[in-house]
Amino acid sequence: MKLQHKLAFYNTFTKIAIIAILGTLIISFVENISVNSLKQRMVDKRDKFVSNLSVTEINELLQQEKSFTDYNILKEEYIVLTLVNVTDSIPPQFVEEQRSIEKETGTYLILWDYFQYGGKKYRLEIGESMEAVKRIEKNTLYFTLLILLITVSLTLVSDLAFTRFLLRPFYKIVDEKLNRVNDPIHFNYEKADTTTDDFLLLDSSISGLMKKVSDQLLTEKQFISNVSHELLTPISVLRNRLENMLNDDNISVESLNKISASLKTLTRLKAVINSLLLISKVENQQFNKSDNIQIKTLIAEVMEELEDRLDARHITFENNLTTDYYFTGNQALLHTLFMNLLNNAVKYNKESGKIIISDAYPKTGYQIFISDEGVGMNEQQIEKAFTRFEKFSDRKDSHGLGLAIVKSIASFHYMEISMHSEPEKGTTIAIDFRK
Repeated sequence: MKLQHKLAFYNTFTKIAIIAILGTLIISFVENISVNSLKQRMVDKRDKFVSNLSVTEINELLQQEKSFTDYNILKEEYIVLTLVNVTDSIPPQFVEEQRSIEKETGTYLILWDYFQYGGKKYRLEIGESMEAVKRIEKNTLYFTLLILLITVSLTLVSDLAFTRFLLRPFYKIVDEKLNRVNDPIHFNYEKADTTTDDFLLLDSSISGLMKKVSDQLLTEKQFISNVSHELLTPISVLRNRLENMLNDDNISVESLNKISASLKTLTRLKAVINSLLLISKVENQQFNKSDNIQIKTLIAEVMEELEDRLDARHITFENNLTTDYYFTGNQALLHTLFMNLLNNAVKYNKESGKIIISDAYPKTGYQIFISDEGVGMNEQQIEKAFTRFEKFSDRKDSHGLGLAIVKSIASFHYMEISMHSEPEKGTTIAIDFRK
């Protein structure tokens, strides 16, 4: 999950928790709030009723024969006026009791108030159904949940928008100064356009790191160039001298064998140096990538070069490529890549085995699979397969650099390469040509 999503969700969940706590508190107090609101309304009604009271209205209320002399059509409130014979001063009081109005019984909040009018003492009873309280509670709960949902939605959207805006320089730095950097020597040291100090520090740190890497690569490039010149020249001189010694008719058989062994050693040494030099040049971006390459044709050319080796070991080759895929890159390097992979498929295959090349079009682009029926590798060997000088056999013609060269060429062309293998069952190499 991206950082901006984590920040947005964290902020949202934090606010949800706060709102939920406040909502719970509101709901817990809503009954008291509703009851107090209802009591205040009853007091206001009492004051209005008493202030507008007249002798005629009192007589009308007292002469009613109904149990409840005045009530609304929903039977949610009523008024009863009773003549009482008390002399003590009794303060207003609220009680909660059952009342029946026209055979409908319900719980009412009742205000009893005693007042004197025209020299007589009266008791005013105002009742309000508790259904009103429940309705207020329900409405309060509904609007609380509605506000909660609206707040959460607005919070999530606003937080996502803000964190995306806030982290945009960060992702730009990572993309432009890490993901897209294949040549540290030509790194772009222009400062990132941001006012966030943390991102400026990140940008500065990456630039500083790339400067060190660039300096080291330049030193390594110079070193490899010098070493290749200093080593390859004397190797060629020694090879010529040894070959001249072989032309001597008086040379003994023992000396002949020693010279031949020395020539093989020089050949292997030269191959190792050339392989390391190739890896260095590829990693230092010293090749162009302007050739328009037909992958299917290129593989056919490589297999034609390996035809003698296939026949010698009775290995069957199946070309199941369905697409003649075109790719822009370096023709010589891709030839080397497929030559190393297919050569390994032949070298480590079993007698009368099989090599199958197939392709596919996943979402990422175009893929080629090279499968053999050879000795295979375990998980530990697969993890180190592309590491330089890692050898998994005792073959004298193996230098442990073939797959390292393949990995460097693939990275140079922004290709992904992976391996699946099982001991004694074979190996499958997957090459992913990214879009």
